[in-house]
Amino acid sequence: MSHAPLNALREPLILGEKSYHDITVDICRPIETRANKLWYVVFGLSFITMLWGIGLIAYTVGTGLGVWGLNKSVEWAWDITNFVWWIGIGHAGTLISAILLLFRQRWRMSINRAAEAMTIFAVICAALYPVFHMGRVWVGYWVLPLPNQYGSLWANFNSPLLWDVFAISTYFSVSLVFWYIGLIPDFATVRDRAITPAAKKAYTLLSFGWTGNAKAWARFEEVSLVLAGLSTPLVLSVHTIVSMDFATSVIPGWHTTIFPPYFVAGAIFSGFAMVLTLMLIVRKVLGLEAYITVAHVEAMNKIIILTGSIVGVAYLTELFMSWYSGVEYEQYAFLNRATGPYWWAYWSMMTCNVVTPQLFWFPKIRKSFVATFIISIFVNIGMWFERFVIIVTSLHRDYLPSSWMMFHPSFVDIGIFVGSIGLFFTMFLLFARTFPVIALNELKTILKATGKYKRTSPQPEYKIEDLILDSRKGHGAAIHGEEHH
Repeated sequence: MSHAPLNALREPLILGEKSYHDITVDICRPIETRANKLWYVVFGLSFITMLWGIGLIAYTVGTGLGVWGLNKSVEWAWDITNFVWWIGIGHAGTLISAILLLFRQRWRMSINRAAEAMTIFAVICAALYPVFHMGRVWVGYWVLPLPNQYGSLWANFNSPLLWDVFAISTYFSVSLVFWYIGLIPDFATVRDRAITPAAKKAYTLLSFGWTGNAKAWARFEEVSLVLAGLSTPLVLSVHTIVSMDFATSVIPGWHTTIFPPYFVAGAIFSGFAMVLTLMLIVRKVLGLEAYITVAHVEAMNKIIILTGSIVGVAYLTELFMSWYSGVEYEQYAFLNRATGPYWWAYWSMMTCNVVTPQLFWFPKIRKSFVATFIISIFVNIGMWFERFVIIVTSLHRDYLPSSWMMFHPSFVDIGIFVGSIGLFFTMFLLFARTFPVIALNELKTILKATGKYKRTSPQPEYKIEDLILDSRKGHGAAIHGEEHH
């Protein structure tokens, strides 16, 4: 049977006449060779920015939270905005890996590894804000339900803020295990290719004695499916619980039942945008154009259209419900967002999150790497403005006009946020240099099905010496792919 119609309908996921060995060499190259100048420039900037942020955090701990530009009525302003933004970015990694694994989507295999790493790093960046928002961080253990000498001092388990701790720590733990389990076969590949004794020893420890036999792969697939099944409800629960921080209050603009699905859609929306931003940079800097293709970009852009449209409907629903409720405080909160002193933030949010993603309806834009990169950055900016609008515009106009106040971030606020971005990119760049940034053994299982082969050619699709070479290098994946796919 000819497969020509399939080729005509679908873009290949792996470009070029790649063999199993070619995949190994291409993906291991960033680990085994010296980084290029561009990597060092970006890493240097990220590292300096991270150090600046660490210095300002130390200054905050030594001086007090007053340096954050907080005031009586807008006490949640900048730091919780950034906390929710980072948690949102962390969503797409586990979603790509878990839900798309359960749905057997082949295009996830080139991007799931970097997306999972992005989740881990984004949650680490998010954790900075609630920890240092305590002020006296050295007595942070007081929030734990521990017997103590001060009497019956117990954490309030009814508080949504405490639900956050459990939801996010569980999400982080499961995501970390899921990410590491997926790395084990690739660590074995790097181990078998390592030249220096130190590298061989390090990757031997990391690979847990992986052999690549059929039993090991069967166990690997079972564990991956179990973790994917655990991760999927966690993806939905984490931002649902974060939204409860707002929805359970009585502040106009916050206490609304639309927040849980609205926050989840927004988190997936911003997370996919950040995955696109990172993968397009990785594709160019590490020379992985054959593995991160138009087909991957288009599939992710379709998800951005869907989640962006859901977010747009949520914005309109909020406006409608504020009018329909007849509650004048609610009506004023939304009128103030659109026409008040923070109108520029509201309309930036609407433009970036509602209007910009609709450009992906046009196939030329949806398949363009440059357009996708620009729009993904717009979405990340827009989702930050969304959190800013929800938090600041609802707090700066209280029930009492005497409490009304404008929020202005201090240089410490801005510096810590920029420093968290530096921390994120520092961790991601180190990850890209030490771990395989694409799941190479999983990718081999789809090579024959989705590679760019001349399917009707009488020539063999791979050389037998490639298989022999790969099996010697510890690649059970090649044979495994033949057996299972």
